Amino acid sequence: MVIFTAGVTIVGLATPGVNAQAPADPATTAYAQIAALQQLKKSMTSAERKLDSRLAIELRKRAGKAALPKVSTGVEVTKAGTTEIEVHAEKVGDDLIDRLRSVGAGIRYPSPETGTVLVEAPLTSLTTIAGWTDVTGVNLEHGLISGRQQDPKSTPAAEPKGAKVARIETALQKAAAPRAAAVNQGSVISEGDRTHAADTARTRYKVTGTGVKVCALSDGVDSLAQAQSTGDLPADVDVLTGQEGSGDEGTAMLEIIHDLVPNAQLGFATAFTSEISFADNIRALRFTAGCDIIVDDVVYYHESPFQDGLPAQAVNDVTADGAYYFSSAGNEGNTLDGISGNWEGDFVDSGRGIGKIAGDAHDFDPGTSVQEFNGLTPNSAGRVTTLWWADPLEGSANDYDLYVLDRAGNVTGFSQDVQDGDDDPFEILATGSGTGQKLAVVKFAGADRYLQLSVFRGRFTGFSTPGVLRGHSAAEQAFAVAATPAAEPLPFDLEAGDPPNPAGPYPNLHTRQSQPERFTSDGPRRIFYNADGTPITPGDFSSTGGTVRAKPQITAADGVTTSIADFAPFFGTSAAAPHAAAIAALALSGNPGLTNAEIRTALTGTALDLAPTGYDNRTGYGVIRADLLLRNTGATPQPLVRAGTPTVTPTAGDGDAYLEPGETATVTLPAENIGDGTATGVNVVVDSDDPKATVTPRSRSYGNIAAGASKTRDYTLKLAVDYPLGRPVTLRIRTTFAGVLSPTTSNPIVSTGQPSATVLDFAYSGAPVAIPDNDPTGASASVSVTGVGYASSLTFSIDGTECTTTAASPTVGLDHTFVGDLVGTLTAPSGGTATLFARSGGGGNNLCQVLFDDNAVNPFSGALSANAPYTGSWKPNSPLGALRSSSADGTWTFQVTDRANADTGSIRAFSLHLTGFEPA
Repeated sequence: MVIFTAGVTIVGLATPGVNAQAPADPATTAYAQIAALQQLKKSMTSAERKLDSRLAIELRKRAGKAALPKVSTGVEVTKAGTTEIEVHAEKVGDDLIDRLRSVGAGIRYPSPETGTVLVEAPLTSLTTIAGWTDVTGVNLEHGLISGRQQDPKSTPAAEPKGAKVARIETALQKAAAPRAAAVNQGSVISEGDRTHAADTARTRYKVTGTGVKVCALSDGVDSLAQAQSTGDLPADVDVLTGQEGSGDEGTAMLEIIHDLVPNAQLGFATAFTSEISFADNIRALRFTAGCDIIVDDVVYYHESPFQDGLPAQAVNDVTADGAYYFSSAGNEGNTLDGISGNWEGDFVDSGRGIGKIAGDAHDFDPGTSVQEFNGLTPNSAGRVTTLWWADPLEGSANDYDLYVLDRAGNVTGFSQDVQDGDDDPFEILATGSGTGQKLAVVKFAGADRYLQLSVFRGRFTGFSTPGVLRGHSAAEQAFAVAATPAAEPLPFDLEAGDPPNPAGPYPNLHTRQSQPERFTSDGPRRIFYNADGTPITPGDFSSTGGTVRAKPQITAADGVTTSIADFAPFFGTSAAAPHAAAIAALALSGNPGLTNAEIRTALTGTALDLAPTGYDNRTGYGVIRADLLLRNTGATPQPLVRAGTPTVTPTAGDGDAYLEPGETATVTLPAENIGDGTATGVNVVVDSDDPKATVTPRSRSYGNIAAGASKTRDYTLKLAVDYPLGRPVTLRIRTTFAGVLSPTTSNPIVSTGQPSATVLDFAYSGAPVAIPDNDPTGASASVSVTGVGYASSLTFSIDGTECTTTAASPTVGLDHTFVGDLVGTLTAPSGGTATLFARSGGGGNNLCQVLFDDNAVNPFSGALSANAPYTGSWKPNSPLGALRSSSADGTWTFQVTDRANADTGSIRAFSLHLTGFEPA
């Protein structure tokens, strides 16, 4: 289990010890303390009303105001006096960013689209920020929880980034040499490959994931290189630049996918930066990386149960574009197993708070009795707890508050933000320690609404209801995935006294007798608002209103083995979701073009029903099996033919080895079938991007090509006498064949002209540029290039006069005390970019006399801490040659961003090295 509680606050009034005697009437104590807190809420200034209530009280406490009770807010403040917050404003642009920096705030993630900036700001600046007229709200950063299930009694210690780098580099050095991408499951295979019958399905139907790209979102891929070196992941995993995150849940998820669909392409982006970043990365995986299937294993606490929020809207966008989306249902328990920490229903006035507090206390008891306090089990200590009510996001004028009390009736935590018309219907806190805790909900002002109160990984002893599943996994077209064990049972109790955990069937198959994990979250999900905030049932925001979505839909395996030590075994719906996504990838590979509706019907229609009989809100339609799905969808092996790299041989001209204006060359072009089935009727059409470069014949037949084979054909490329000197020719290739995956396209570049032997150097001569810590806007420096035209070669150097690991050294080209924090990109005058390095180099200091060269042997992605200071020739993350397709003249920009806390540095010296062409 991974829990982030940034933004989750425990606010404690002065209370007796856990074992103190309770007063005769704990309710009287509770109401008196709630009333005291309400007085604070009433006395807030206009700026304080924009602040999260815990921030406002922390500031009052530090100001020593006499009216403040003795509270401990739990707001996390660094030694430097800063805390992470979200600033909401009418417009996010340079003006707001500059003002935030002027009060000492560090920028973590700006989002102009949503009007939000995640920053780390001095606590003393918060009232100033909230007082700006264009700022609409300031709240603590909202946390998230993943679907990984760990022992609730264990609390993993935070790992310093230096220690993490050392651990990863040690593991990598012990692993085998890197292997090329191949249809290879690696050293460890998930037991789910067997229990879902994916292994036999691949053999029987001869489908392996060809033509499908499956991408995951989770914490990070720290051990990606290690998994690639052992063959447990392919060498070509597409990680969005700067979005590799931190941790290894993502690595483990990708391994599961690769085990089941070894020929599928893989991609990754972190989900852990912020809720907004998560939504942006969902879209980027589809619209930038081209992912066909996307899977994640998180839920943000701020995701509304009653309206599609930002992540759910991103899911809606990618599924509308044809992608499949899978998400873990969560590990928050269910009512069928009696371990739910969820209550939802209509607000009912208990009548107990009249004359004691402002507003009305909610009655949880559905019967004739009255119970304004809902009790928690002992295991519910320190659990994140959220309260939502049926108002639209950024549109609530009904003000509800949430309180947690100890067994003596003392208020030990609260969340009482102001909702006055433009706020979210949301309160959040963390429960305290000790036994006998209970929760109370108070309607401070406004109308009655339908409520959801959820204690994440906790349980109610009093009243609970189904429906804890919420957020983007409840998006209409998303598949929410429940969990069933593949092999050994969960090796610990969720809470003392629980019945034994179920075991899985391995090495046999999942059947109707498979049992779900007891922790798996249940549905359904009642939705009251459309994504744009308009009501589905205007005027009815009660249990008779809105619409109900049946969630989860399917169940898949967890408790499986990966090559990552901390994920062997890997339990939770975090492991189930990638199994389901991979099985869908097999179906799509064997039947390209399956729509969301068709795969939904096939998955649910072939799922094996688990108890209780029929669809249920714990396991959906049942556990899925690859063999049954592929039989239902009529899977067949598909060919996939792509053009390879052309070979160019001049045949008419001045007799040298270079293709120059007025000359002709033979272009030998291979066509490769990387698919599962034989390709028939293969035809390749080749055009150029310039009318002065002609290709003949334009089209050629390649006949039939067996799976794994290739064929070549020759074409003639002729340049006009006035073709621009050195301009590369971009070939536009379209390959057709019999099959749904046809056509494929590619645009290889053919070099022209005789390279000059003269190297032209263009060095940065400006002042050092500071690289802001953990700031995605980064630092930039530029050089101007003139007199080159098209370049025959391009290298980039980070210079320096004396190489050392000394912090802030003025003699190195780029000083930084943790190079593994950095992403460096080079932007050409045309706007094209190349990534030089991205979070590589571990914990070493400084780059000095480094040459980034496409012809270098060693990639900088393999640089280790021991290589510092980094010197010599390195292959960049993406080829510099791609920047030579346009003229080199103009402004080139080197940008460096720091993507992690605690280390700083500067850009000091760098150069571009360019060669042009000899006259024709």
